[in-house]
Amino acid sequence: MVNRKHLFWIIALVLIVPVLVSCGQAAPAEEEAAYQIPDIEEGMFNVAFVYIGPHDDGGWSQSHDVGRQYVQDNVDGVHTAYVEIVAEGADSEQVIRSLARKGFDLIFTTSFGYMDPTETVAGEFPDIDFVHVSGYKANGTNFGNVMGAMEDMKYLAGMLAGSRAKLDGNPRIGYMATFPIPEELRLGNAFALGMKVTCPECTMDVRWINTWHDPVIEKEAAASLFDAGVQVVFTGADTPASADVAEEKGKWGITYDYYGSCKSDACLTAPYWNWGPIYADITERSMAGEYVGGWEYFDAETGGLGLYGFMEGEEPMPGVADLPAEDVQLVKDTLAAMLAGDFDRFDVFSGPITDNQGNEIIAAGKSFVQADLDQFPPGAEGLECEYCMYWWAEGVTAELPELE
Repeated sequence: MVNRKHLFWIIALVLIVPVLVSCGQAAPAEEEAAYQIPDIEEGMFNVAFVYIGPHDDGGWSQSHDVGRQYVQDNVDGVHTAYVEIVAEGADSEQVIRSLARKGFDLIFTTSFGYMDPTETVAGEFPDIDFVHVSGYKANGTNFGNVMGAMEDMKYLAGMLAGSRAKLDGNPRIGYMATFPIPEELRLGNAFALGMKVTCPECTMDVRWINTWHDPVIEKEAAASLFDAGVQVVFTGADTPASADVAEEKGKWGITYDYYGSCKSDACLTAPYWNWGPIYADITERSMAGEYVGGWEYFDAETGGLGLYGFMEGEEPMPGVADLPAEDVQLVKDTLAAMLAGDFDRFDVFSGPITDNQGNEIIAAGKSFVQADLDQFPPGAEGLECEYCMYWWAEGVTAELPELE
C-alpha cells in the first residue's frame, strides 16, 4: 500500500518472501527491483501495464486489467502483460525501467504517483512510448498522459445520492477520499454539485483514508461515516466497501471504478471506467508510430465511462426503483446528453459555483479549463490554472488539505 510502503518491505524481508507479481508467467527477477518482470514475446508488439493494486481488486486496477484484456483480444499482433501491487515512488521507477529494458514497446502506468517516475524513465528510452494515467505531465514526444472525465459520472451519482438521502429523510452524504490530490477534490466536488441538484439541503462529510486499496481501512472509514449519521457513502478507493458496509447498516453505498463492484442491493450505482477502447486506440497509434505524448482527456461520448444501472443492457439497482421519477429522468436525460457529446466536464464545472465558505469560485457564464480541473494553485509551469481545484463545494463539511 502507498501508505504502508516501509512496513511492507520490513515484513517482506523478515519473512524472506519476495513480492513477485506478473502476468502469470515465470520470468527472472530484475536485480534492481523486487518485482518479477514479465517477458516480451518476439515478433509481437509488446504492451505492459503497471498497477497500484491487485489485478482483481474489484475496482481501479481490475478496470484497467479488463482494458488490457480488451487490447489483447481486439488488436492484432499485440502481446500484453502486467505488474501489479507496485508501490508509488522509487519502486515504480524501478519497475517501469525494468519493463523498458525487457523490450516492451508501450508502457501504461496507472496511478497518479507514477507520474514523475514515468517521466524520468521515458527520458531514458526515447524509442518506447509511455502513457501515464491521470496526472498532468507530458514531454510532447514519447511520454503523455490520459485521463477520463469521471467527474461526469460522479456528478450523476451525486444526483442519485441526493435523491435517495432526501427521500429517506436524512440529508447527509459521506465521501471516502483517498489522497489529498486535485483529482480527489475534483471528483468530490462534482459529486457534491450533483447532490445539490436533487437535494439542496444535503451536506457531505469527508474522510481521508490515504490509500487506494485497503479493504480493512475502507470498511472502517465507511462504518465511521455511517455511524456518524450519513445515509449514503461513496468512495474514491478500489473495493466495494461502501456498499458492503451499507448493507450491514441498512443504508446505501456507491462503489467506483469497476462495473462489477455494484453487486449488493445496498449499492445505488457505480461510476465506472471502460478503458478497453481508449487503450486500443492508443496502442494502434503507437504501433503505427503515430503516438505523440500529450494531454488526452476523454468524456462520456468516447464510451470510456459508465454509470452502473443506466448504461445499455443494465438494470437500475433496487435503491433507485422508488426514487422520484423526475430525479431519475433527470439523471437519464443528463447521461444521454453526455453520451451524445452535448454535456461534458466543463458543463459540470461551469458557473455560478460557490464554495463551502460562501465565496464565489466562478461566476455565471464562465467555465473551468483543463488546467483548473487538474491542479492545485498555481499549477505547473507553463500550465498555470486560474481557478484551480483547491476548494470544497457548497455543502461539503470539510477543510481543505494543506498544500505542500
